Amino acid sequence: MTATPEPTPRTDIAETAESAAPENVGGLSGHELLSRTAVVVVSYDSAALLERTLVRVAEDSPEARIVVVDNYSSPAAREELVALASSRGWEAVLPQTNTGFGGGMNLGAARARELGADLLVLLNPDAVIARADLIRLTARAYADRSALVAPVLKDSTGRIVSDGIVVCLADGSMRSRRSPRPIPPGGTQPWLSGACLALSTDLFEAAGGFDARYFLYWEDVDFSARVLAAGGSLALVRSAVAVHDEGGTHSEAQGSHDSQDPEQEDRSKSDIYYYYNVRNRLLYAGLHLDRATQRRWVATAGRAAREIVLRGGRRQLLRTQRPLITAAQATRDGLRLLRAARRGELPDVDEPLIRG
Repeated sequence: MTATPEPTPRTDIAETAESAAPENVGGLSGHELLSRTAVVVVSYDSAALLERTLVRVAEDSPEARIVVVDNYSSPAAREELVALASSRGWEAVLPQTNTGFGGGMNLGAARARELGADLLVLLNPDAVIARADLIRLTARAYADRSALVAPVLKDSTGRIVSDGIVVCLADGSMRSRRSPRPIPPGGTQPWLSGACLALSTDLFEAAGGFDARYFLYWEDVDFSARVLAAGGSLALVRSAVAVHDEGGTHSEAQGSHDSQDPEQEDRSKSDIYYYYNVRNRLLYAGLHLDRATQRRWVATAGRAAREIVLRGGRRQLLRTQRPLITAAQATRDGLRLLRAARRGELPDVDEPLIRG
């Protein structure tokens, strides 16, 4: 895996808006495109969830290979996942530990390449994408092998969850593309949600895969930066939609990713959500930003931590102060990682940094 790339200037997210699934791309039909595709999912005690989500994807697009990485949680959960994968003809990758979202995706992508896949679709276990939309995504990734491609994410009510997000370099805050909030001076860095992504295996390798050190959250922000640093581009296919009902994987130590769109009104957040979102904001700064920008992110760390906690609503703080305590611990740990990154003393990119 390659080393973490240097910071990149802002690059806008390209958009395409084809209304119908393409019948033929580069001489390939939709059937042929899906035959070259592997859908990679990272699971953590999620067999019951996959029965409701991934089974639908697999049945709708039977040509695509399905690769499930089961981040270890318990013997019973492992047995349940293996039984499901075996009954469905899916490829199961079985690490002996919880490798996190990024580490799990790296394992799944490696197995997909071994199976001969040319295109990857990286999908959350609580996300579903219909066949026509999957073809639109893979067609875009096939036509431009240097593009990281995402659909519009909606929940089951049709509300947009994510259609492109930027991180503000002035203070590390997030803005959705629909946000009325002004963007502070200093520029932005675009990124695509890891809930559903499509790309060529060539681009995944060129970008160096995911940085497993994040464990959970911000790894897709980092991966988007890696793609841009490798000479790739970010693309949003507006005519493609994936349904992502967040919260289906919101449990302690789960091995998957949920969007960080700040415009959401989700009020059910876990302790692990607060910890890794707060900590990894500072880890990202240490890995990608210059000293001056790092200082701004450090100066706004307290405010950023509070904003992340308030994604879970104010009422939670009437019941318990635990979210605030977790955010303070995460800020402390994030500052330590930022300083370690400056000194070049972080572990290798394949080693998850799990909360102690």
